This record gives sequence, C-alpha cells and structure tokens, in this order.
Amino acid sequence: MAVMESIATTSLLGHSPLHGRVSVGDISGKQKPISYRVRVTEFTGRRIVVSPLLPRLKADRLVNLGVEARAIELTKEVHAYKEEERSPKNWKDEIEAGIVQKPDLWPPENRADKPSLRNPRLRHERMGCGWIAAIFEWEGVIIKDNPELEKQAWLTLAEEEGRSPIPAFMLRRIEGTKNEQAISEILCWSRDPASVKRMAARKEEIYQSLQGGVYRFCDGSSEFVDILMHYNIPMALVSTRPRKTLEAAMRTIGIEECFSAIVAAEDVCRGKPDPEMFLYAAQLLEFIAERCIVFGNSNQTVEAAHEARMKCVAVANKHLVYELRAADLVVRRLDELSIVDLKNLADIESPEFGSGEPIPEMEIEEEDDEPLPSTAIDDGIFW
Repeated sequence: MAVMESIATTSLLGHSPLHGRVSVGDISGKQKPISYRVRVTEFTGRRIVVSPLLPRLKADRLVNLGVEARAIELTKEVHAYKEEERSPKNWKDEIEAGIVQKPDLWPPENRADKPSLRNPRLRHERMGCGWIAAIFEWEGVIIKDNPELEKQAWLTLAEEEGRSPIPAFMLRRIEGTKNEQAISEILCWSRDPASVKRMAARKEEIYQSLQGGVYRFCDGSSEFVDILMHYNIPMALVSTRPRKTLEAAMRTIGIEECFSAIVAAEDVCRGKPDPEMFLYAAQLLEFIAERCIVFGNSNQTVEAAHEARMKCVAVANKHLVYELRAADLVVRRLDELSIVDLKNLADIESPEFGSGEPIPEMEIEEEDDEPLPSTAIDDGIFW
C-alpha cells in the first residue's frame, strides 16, 4: 500500500512537471521513501496520463523552491483578481480615454433610480413604468388653434413694416417657432435685437386682437387632463406665446391649477423643432427626459420630442393620421388614451436603461472565391 503526496502546478504556457514522494514498504516491512519526477502530458476527464518516470534531480531544494515560488505567484494572481472584482471600476473615465468598453451588465443601470431617497418603496416606484410626466403643447392640444389667424397676423406685420408678402412655404416654416426666431432667422428682416423684439411684440398684439380672447378646448383634452390629475401625474405646459398671455388664457378656461410647470416664450431661446422647451419642462418637473411623454399635433413636435429622447403622442386634429406616423402613438382625441397606454410607452424597453446609443456595425462584404470569367480575344481580328 502506498501513500502519495504531491503538488501539481499548471501554467498557461504549458504543463509543468509533477513532483512528489512515494513511500514503499520493502521486504523487512520498513517504509522506504522514493522521490519521483514525472511530466503531465495529457488530461482525460479525471485521469492523468503521464510519461515514464524520470530520474530524480539531485538539487531537491532548488526544485522545491521553484514550485513554491510559482505557487505563491498563482496565489497572488487569484487574490488580485478577487480584489479587482470587489472594487468598483470607473468605466466612464476609461471609456472616454478609449481604453476599454463598459461591459454589459444585468440588471442594467437605470437612470430613473435615485439612491439618495433612502426609501426602497419610493425607489421602486421611480424605476417602475408608473413614474411618468406629461408635457402638453398649448395650441392644438389643449385649446383649438387657428392657423389662418396666425398667417393673417404675419401678413399684417409684413405690410406694416413695408415688406413683401410672405410666401406660403415660409409661413409653413414659421409654424411652431418663436416670433423672434422667425423674424431674424427665417424671414431675415432684421438682426438688431431691439428691432426684432419690437416686431415680435407687435406681431403678438395683432394676433391677440384678431383672436379676441376666445379659447375653446380641443375635443377630449379637458377630460384627459382630469384623468391625469386623478392619478397624480405631473403635467407641464409649453408654448411660444408670452407668459402673460398664456397665464391669462389659462385663467379664462380655469386650468391654471392643473399644471405644475409652465414654459413660455421668455424661458427659451428657440422654438420647435429644437427640443429646448421640452428639456426645460422636464427639468422643472424634476423628471428624466426618458420618463416624459410629449403631447403635440405636428411633425415638428415629434422631431423635437425624439431629439430630447422623450416619447411623443400625436393628436391628429390638423393632420391626417398617416402623416404623423413618426410619433410613438397617434390618436384623434386625447380621451382615447388611458393610463395603461401611457405606462406602456414607459416600459422596460425605454432608452433610460444603458446608453441608449446604437452600436455601429461594420458591414463585411463577402468575398467571391470563384475566379472571374476570362474572355478570349482573337488577335487575328486586329490584322
């Protein structure tokens, strides 16, 4: 009966020798130690196939020191790997430096989470699809707009300023923009800030005189706002009208208490399709952009909302439904929507998880191994 005590070491570069000592009983019954040195050549399941025994080296101490040194190195590598796993890695700095890409983790990081709340229930509600906010456009969504009055106001201003009549395609480009932006960048009437401000204020006066201070709700808008208030969903109102005009109109129809935030013309520099209005509204509501749902009635609104990484519901009261197919959801009336529809727009597929940026893929052209067909030319035709 023999007892074997061995130490085996392996390396990524190859198989290291196997050292050990075997105690063998002789005829007298005494245990006689015999040292050996074998080299592992193959691993098959749990069985080790070795080469024939090699003669023992005389420098036993040197061999043992080499084995111990290698074992210590392997132990250090294991501990270093465990420490690297436990310590948080600053992936952002390394990604910006171009050193490494952040690995895909599950569950992915959710930007809706807020650890500073120190309340598991509130954090769970924030990360759920019920934590959403609504951003409404004023004209065309809450109240009915009249594009003809808007065009007439611009034409009247052009006549007062001694300008040529504005073409129809220019009037379409003006829709949804601020008055100052339209005058200086689209119509190019003036670059002087004082003149631009004066003409913008005059245009608004003309429109309000034509409009007459009469406001009517869009079909289903009042009922839908009441539903959102019942479920305590924060709402914001955005418009390119002056704040004074907007607040007076809200008091007239009695919805000044419904909205937690108001973004007017004085709060932003540019109108649609720039997403500045919607981003500022989300900031006032203290919501991330991915959890905000924008309600509009034009493709400019859809473009601005998607540019801000928000979902968009288009109301087809001025355009045909197929013309607004770029929106995430198209309805004819707001009261066609339910809370479930809004939650479905903020589901787990939202870009708030991870970077949200598409991974570019390189298109690889398949090489054709077949040789190109050769064409034989008869030299005799040239003679």
